[in-house]
Amino acid sequence: MTAPEEILCRVRTETRAQIAALTADYEAVVEASRGSNADDEHDPEGQTIGFERAQLASVLEQARTRLAELDAAVSRVADGSYGRCEVCGLPIGEARLQARPAARTCIDHA
Repeated sequence: MTAPEEILCRVRTETRAQIAALTADYEAVVEASRGSNADDEHDPEGQTIGFERAQLASVLEQARTRLAELDAAVSRVADGSYGRCEVCGLPIGEARLQARPAARTCIDHA
């Protein structure tokens, strides 16, 4: 079995790469719309640009939240509380930790 530190490190690296790619995509959409006179309300193409920008912003925020959760999980590994439910104190199931390495609660308290 892979150590929690290794799994968290791998997932953090993947998440950072996703954040970098999403940030570049978001900036490209913003830059592309900067020179445009697109009126999101009246221009059919403007609605698409606005939707794409909002969607990218949402996915980017989710990735940043996931990275913060992973960072907190690394801290729990360091202080010895990783793998224990923050509500009941019982061990979090192995399958749950494999599916969600940053899980803070057991399945009963999820």
